[in-house]
Amino acid sequence: MTDILDEIIAHKQLEIELQKGAISQELLINNCNEPMPRVSMRAGLASSPYGIIAEFKRRSPSKGWIKEEAHADLIPPAYEAAGASALSILTDEKYFGGSLKDIRAARPRVQLPVLRKDFIIDEYQLYQARIVGADAVLLIAAALKKEQCRTLAAKAHELELEVLLEIHSEQELDYVEENIDMVGVNNRNLGTFHTDVENSFRLAEKLPKEMLLVSESGISNPETVKQLRTAGFRGFLIGENFMKTPEPGIALQQFIKALQP
Repeated sequence: MTDILDEIIAHKQLEIELQKGAISQELLINNCNEPMPRVSMRAGLASSPYGIIAEFKRRSPSKGWIKEEAHADLIPPAYEAAGASALSILTDEKYFGGSLKDIRAARPRVQLPVLRKDFIIDEYQLYQARIVGADAVLLIAAALKKEQCRTLAAKAHELELEVLLEIHSEQELDYVEENIDMVGVNNRNLGTFHTDVENSFRLAEKLPKEMLLVSESGISNPETVKQLRTAGFRGFLIGENFMKTPEPGIALQQFIKALQP
């Protein structure tokens, strides 16, 4: 079986080279000089009774199109109104149908922290994230060498971006270091796209107690969120479960209502 992650990263490298050819990194750096207000995703999740990171996602490699005509200026504000604690916005175009324009469209319309979710392998993408108004970025251990991850996390902090580190296995536990603000346990294997929520319960016991933990992927039942909170998680990244419905904001509202005691 072809490893989907390898394919995605190979394409991402080509994509970034094309972007650099169109807009130089120096130009991006020059556009990062002005201070921009940031909203802490970590603080938002830590203080929230529900911790839902509602994701804006049009498609996925495993499911194809989920909501092809989804509008980033409409669904993220509906998520906020429904009680989301943070937003995750996919910016990968080829595999997830997103772009940086989606963050640009959502940012003026929401007060919530925004996570740029993409396959970040180059600091060029961090400058992009800052310019479009993201508050945090995702770094995926499976897509990065340890030193590469450390360098990107440090650069993200220089740019006042928080870092959500995504891990999937025990082998990636040592990616957790000083510039990591949150650790996400991906229940989906990025090589095969097989999903198992038990992965979060298994790895929670091995992660530092002081770290803010996020469970990612495959969550569709409010009872699962309650169990994960008991296991120490404070963030729950959920996208497809809401995006596949006619009104994602209403779906989130109903989900949060089911979480209430």
